[in-house]
Amino acid sequence: MRARPGVDNVEAIAATEGVDGVFVGPSDLAAALGHLGNAAHPEVQRAIQHIFASAKKHGKPSGILAPVEADARRYLEWGATFVAVGSDLGVFRSATQKLADAFKK
Repeated sequence: MRARPGVDNVEAIAATEGVDGVFVGPSDLAAALGHLGNAAHPEVQRAIQHIFASAKKHGKPSGILAPVEADARRYLEWGATFVAVGSDLGVFRSATQKLADAFKK
């Protein structure tokens, strides 16, 4: 779910035979809802909760990307079945920082 039509139709999508689950791209969803760069905006967070609830209602798993542990835990509390925590950029930054720190010693 990355756009308003997905959110608006999530009940029908989740109820569709052959749909195995739903996955939320929070940054794309935020941009589509007019909140570019602000996935924490209340409208975006309400949409995410609605998506999770709809998936659960229809017995489908729901997942989401979460940049940090606190977001991941909140999404799991809201009913997400699986959460991808972090990002490729975050992992790269962490590894690069660790390497830089090793040379500062």
